[in-house]
Amino acid sequence: MAFSGVDPQKGTIKINRREALKGMGAVGALPLLPMQALSEGRSRSDGSRTAVSGPASTITREQLFDLGWNFFCGDVSGAERPGFDDSKWRRLDLPHDWSIEDLAPASEAKGEGTVWVGGNTPTRIGPFDVALSAGQEATGWVVGGTGWYRKRFRLVLTEQHTQAEIRFDGIYMNSEVWINGHSLGSHPYGYTPFAYDLTPFLNTANENVVAVRVRNEGANSRWYSGSGIYRHVWLTLTGNVRIPLWGLGMTTPKVTREFSNVEVSITVENRSSVPQDASVRTRIIAPSGEVAGTSERSLNLQPSSLAVVSQAFDVHAAQLWSFATPHLYRAEAEIIVAGKAADHCATSFGIRSIEVDIEHGLRVNGEPVKLKGGCVHHDNGFLGSAAFDRAEERRVEILKANGFNAIRTSHNPPSPAFLDACDRLGMMVIDEAFDCWNIGKNVDDYHVYFDEWWERDLKGMLMRDRNHPSILFWSIGNEIDGRRDPKGVAIAKQLRDVVKSVDPVRPVTMAVPGPYDHNLPEWQANDPAFLHLDVGGYNYQWQQYEIDHKRFPDRVLMGTESFPIEAYDSWRSAERLSYVLGDFVWTAIDYLGESAIGHSILSQTPGWWRQQYPWFNSYCGDIDVIGDKKPQSYYRDVLWGQSHLEIAVQRPLPRGRTEELANWGWIDELRSWTWAGYEGLPLKVRIYTSGDQVKLILNGVEVGSKQVPESAKLIAQFDVPYAAGELRASAYKGGQQIASQVLKTVSKPSRLLLSADRKTIRASRGDVAFITVQIADAAGAPIPDIVRKIDFHVDGAGELAAVGNANPKDVASFREPKCRTFRGRCLVILRSLGHEGAITLLAKSEGLMPATVVVKCSNY
Repeated sequence: MAFSGVDPQKGTIKINRREALKGMGAVGALPLLPMQALSEGRSRSDGSRTAVSGPASTITREQLFDLGWNFFCGDVSGAERPGFDDSKWRRLDLPHDWSIEDLAPASEAKGEGTVWVGGNTPTRIGPFDVALSAGQEATGWVVGGTGWYRKRFRLVLTEQHTQAEIRFDGIYMNSEVWINGHSLGSHPYGYTPFAYDLTPFLNTANENVVAVRVRNEGANSRWYSGSGIYRHVWLTLTGNVRIPLWGLGMTTPKVTREFSNVEVSITVENRSSVPQDASVRTRIIAPSGEVAGTSERSLNLQPSSLAVVSQAFDVHAAQLWSFATPHLYRAEAEIIVAGKAADHCATSFGIRSIEVDIEHGLRVNGEPVKLKGGCVHHDNGFLGSAAFDRAEERRVEILKANGFNAIRTSHNPPSPAFLDACDRLGMMVIDEAFDCWNIGKNVDDYHVYFDEWWERDLKGMLMRDRNHPSILFWSIGNEIDGRRDPKGVAIAKQLRDVVKSVDPVRPVTMAVPGPYDHNLPEWQANDPAFLHLDVGGYNYQWQQYEIDHKRFPDRVLMGTESFPIEAYDSWRSAERLSYVLGDFVWTAIDYLGESAIGHSILSQTPGWWRQQYPWFNSYCGDIDVIGDKKPQSYYRDVLWGQSHLEIAVQRPLPRGRTEELANWGWIDELRSWTWAGYEGLPLKVRIYTSGDQVKLILNGVEVGSKQVPESAKLIAQFDVPYAAGELRASAYKGGQQIASQVLKTVSKPSRLLLSADRKTIRASRGDVAFITVQIADAAGAPIPDIVRKIDFHVDGAGELAAVGNANPKDVASFREPKCRTFRGRCLVILRSLGHEGAITLLAKSEGLMPATVVVKCSNY
């Protein structure tokens, strides 16, 4: 099979508004167009500026509604009423996640003394509470519960702006929304967007109050979900004749380097009680800013109806979107009524084609591509689930810099900001809808709501995300219980049918698990689960690829999850077999929750590892939670051909102990030759290389040379007696040296080094800066393995948003201005206060030279 284009319907289609909106969102809600704003005050894709909402909001079509919310953690009666007194509630700006914030001391929260585990460890530290965490190790020992948000605003509607809607990009979970005491509806799923019409209930002459109750209760997630309004909120103002939410859709039916065809679908709504004559003007803007095409069509709108207009554009010598060249076009649509502009909106898109078949695998723009993929959960480390645009962008930057070309958004739709970043930076995406259908994995998870809500949530994801060129596949589920039963197969068909009704082009996939022992009959029992998939998703089953190809020679597949320790076999299989599109490691980045699934522990450690508090981090990622490479990432560099040689040294083990790894684990090793106290003792040195021979030299003396046959899977191992100095590894191929790398012993700790990811950020509450803190010797060489307490002081135009290290079991506050290092490093996240100026961060540690860094906040 091949997927390369779609022929959208031509002309104008009249639709009954009530029927068209059925199943599209919460009761009274409309789906919403994904306007691509990056942060408050930052230019959107339509070239306009977003306006910060305040007591009297500036009238623009769409503006962020993130500022000035009052928050209370806990349930309270009557908080939906406009006259409710919230003056003692905490004032905050969105996005916000209360589960990552410090809990009150146990004595304050429960009226009793602190409870201790095993007599040694307090249960309540920072955001962690063993006794009160409903999700326990699955959600990282944090606490959910109920929370309330309230926002006051004034809004004067005009002749041009008569309609007002509020959109929430994501609330975890079970939200209920009121405006001026009127219920607008509820939305259970924590990962899909939804919107409500505010117009009938607005006070245009007085203050308005929006109230939101959020209930993250019970065991409802297998990973850290966070709690609250953790993504952006938007206010959209339009007239009676308008482009409704998600009303602008793009397809590219024909794509070649010489000539491409772009189809634009514009939905126009008449909310008035009289017919309206209108015209739709659309233009396509090239990446250079030049106009690449224009079109105008007339239509007659019946009262309270929708019409869909299709317009075709021919683009010659288009700049195609790909991983290497993520060129973005923009479509701008304007509605004209009685000679005046009634509404306008815009969306970015890419011109690119997707083809999938067993002979050529995946082709993007006709070029074959193998997916070097990683699965990614939605949290941003110490920020929790709060979806700051820069934090979302930074994750994509880090993954691309480390060789990944694809991300699977496991196991839910991501934020719009995350997909915007994938579009801009050139990252291919599997956009995933659900972790369960009608059968749950936790007693309180989405299966409780699936039958009633799946279609609205799936359509919400599809309509919101359909214009993103980064998305190559839609995933309808992950490791779904009941997937191979007749009812599960029927559900899969329903899901697929809805996907194809919105987007006939992109392939549909699903991640299908099998037994870890690769029991063949048990795996083959999954055959019915693949019936309605365009591409089969295989979790941890690279051994089955060739077996299944003989059974189903037309099946295209990919590894949707794989173990880090099986990276060689998983990738080589995908690389070698044309019908295997690629491989996605679990996971690309460490995440909160699913605690310790990537552990390495010493043998004879008592207790079952997964139940051992204080582990709160999965620790299975190629990249750690502060954004640094872990040992498996260096191995993957060699496997993917980005490096010819990397060195790692296993941490010395106590006598008589061995290292035990989880399935998702990796050996505890460092790129270090600083091991004081182990002089003369043998250390295990691993060389990862694409060469066929490696040589080790310690302080100018050769200590070993080994051949590296293909059966060694790019690894050579040496036992080297430790002596301070310089350890040099050289790789050879066919007798010629292809790479060399050196590890040097560093001196004693002397100073702190601070490094900002950006020296200037926006003077907006939505922008953050990431500061890496490194302990170094006097010469500035990083100390690779040291734990020290660091104290921080922030002054000026910013505040401390979060602080932490990569240690998966160092439970601590992420909000206090102090932190221990892990392997010599930690991370500070600064947030703008919303005005121009400079933020100064001072870091101090006893016995070390302090350091400062300055980050400017600007309205550029």
